[in-house]
Amino acid sequence: MKIYKTILLSICVFTSLISFAQKNLTEGSLVYNISVETGSPQPKMADMLDGATTTVYLKGNQSRSEMISGLGSEATIYNASTKSGVILKDYSGQKLMITLTPKDWEKNNTKYDGITFENTGETAQIAGFNCQKAIAKLKDGSTFTVYYTKEVTVTNKDYDYQFKTLPGLAVQYEMQNGKMKFKFTLAKINYGPVPASKFEIPKSGYRVLTYEEAKSK
Repeated sequence: MKIYKTILLSICVFTSLISFAQKNLTEGSLVYNISVETGSPQPKMADMLDGATTTVYLKGNQSRSEMISGLGSEATIYNASTKSGVILKDYSGQKLMITLTPKDWEKNNTKYDGITFENTGETAQIAGFNCQKAIAKLKDGSTFTVYYTKEVTVTNKDYDYQFKTLPGLAVQYEMQNGKMKFKFTLAKINYGPVPASKFEIPKSGYRVLTYEEAKSK
């Protein structure tokens, strides 16, 4: 009986230590640095994208993912409660707002339907976090690498459709676009409050298109 109590106590202590080590991100922001590898004959395009950043703002069920580069900026504002949002594009002085209904949101992310993550057993220290390496497999047969940590739990799992089922926070991952490969690496996490204005949809200054109108252009 004494041995049983000792084992039980050890399990409880171990569990509490894990819980203590984990941080829960309900409100705050994630900042990722972007680097570009290219086999493209247009190095200038890669130069303008290299050094870009993506910032994800989170507040309850609301999220805003914003990429800023030498080409301009693009942001996706999404409300997980209503399952709707907008995409804001600002390139070369042209400002577009693409509206997304719940069905549009699903269509826009259909590439990631059924995505699976297979752990490789490899680990790494990235941005100060203990990470596990996984291979993401998409239904079209393509794959990409992602390193994730269980040390941070994001309450709103809908903020990034591709990582909705990832068992942790993506710390470093890759994306392929034609001959260009983008690498996103977490630079910092801010746990401070995010202004509600970050999630407000602009009422003027943008040319408004529906998702279907934008796809046909």
